[in-house]
Amino acid sequence: MSGIDVGNGVVGAILGVVFATLFQQWTQDVWFRIRRRSAGVVRSITFRERQALAWSTFSLGPLHTSALVVEGDGDRAIAAESIHVQVLDGEIALPEEMAAWRDEIEAEESRAEAAGDRAPVWNGPRYAVEGLEISRSALDERSEVHLRLRPTDYYTFLAAQQLDRRLPDGSTPRSRYLDPEDPLAAPAFLQCSFAVNIAVVTSDHLLVVSRRSNRVRMAPGVWNSSVNEGLSRHIDSAGRNAPDLHAVARRGMREELSLEPHEYTLSLLAFVLDVDKRGWSAHFYARLGDMTGEQLRARLSRGVADRWEHQTIEYVPFRSADVARYLLRPDRIRLWAPLAPALFHLALVHVHGRSSVERAEAQAVRRL
Repeated sequence: MSGIDVGNGVVGAILGVVFATLFQQWTQDVWFRIRRRSAGVVRSITFRERQALAWSTFSLGPLHTSALVVEGDGDRAIAAESIHVQVLDGEIALPEEMAAWRDEIEAEESRAEAAGDRAPVWNGPRYAVEGLEISRSALDERSEVHLRLRPTDYYTFLAAQQLDRRLPDGSTPRSRYLDPEDPLAAPAFLQCSFAVNIAVVTSDHLLVVSRRSNRVRMAPGVWNSSVNEGLSRHIDSAGRNAPDLHAVARRGMREELSLEPHEYTLSLLAFVLDVDKRGWSAHFYARLGDMTGEQLRARLSRGVADRWEHQTIEYVPFRSADVARYLLRPDRIRLWAPLAPALFHLALVHVHGRSSVERAEAQAVRRL
């Protein structure tokens, strides 16, 4: 046998091993994806896989949330003219099995109203998120956000929130329709929530933080931003116009804190997704011009439209170290609404700068 024949044989053997290994890895990958879509539970992501993912949710030391910051870093506000909202025709339709869950909710609310044993939940018109795409302007590379919405209602939202309820085949909506390795990919019927969250800071540098009432249907008793307002088709879309996110934020400031537009400045900082509950949010920062924390307390004592949504309001010095310690308090760390810690961090970055904020946060974590 010649040297050339031996060399070709060795190369062929090596290539055979390489191709066999690649084929085995490919078949295993296909097998795991099939299992993840057909099984009743979502495959957990290993630490090594999580390190490789480009997307990770917001965390601060031991505080871990399901908030994924999709666009914006707090440093530069997103201009109102860079937000393009389109409302598509045709309401969201749930899959047949989940449509039955909505029917259950509607029947229960009708029964509650007839029996008079509690106030029924109003089936308000709202929006589902069909898609959110990000691009950059040609000259200054500023954010350009394209948000596509479809009509839906509150009962559909409640049905879609049952992400871990078993379907007839043993799977769940989470395992059937969501891929943990691609958190931005989801059908619109699982994304029936878009809200604005606002970090409000008084003229004497106090961050306004609220605890949600135990009487609200969603996330009762958790600590959150003082303004959290969902998009409403009935209120925020006059005529056939698409909703204006800044106008929604101003409505939230009026309804939850009795503040009028001339009393504050408003900056849009980011778009954030709660990957666990599939709720989208536009994160804003509001700075009160002349109103101190004490004056805001006095204003609230004279009546607020949506006062029933909050059971406690606290005022935290708006310094990076103070806010970080507040977020990490033992009696707070497990009681935050998923989107709130990221909101406060982005607001701090917007005012104090990233380097200063991250140094203070790192020191707060080390002191635990």
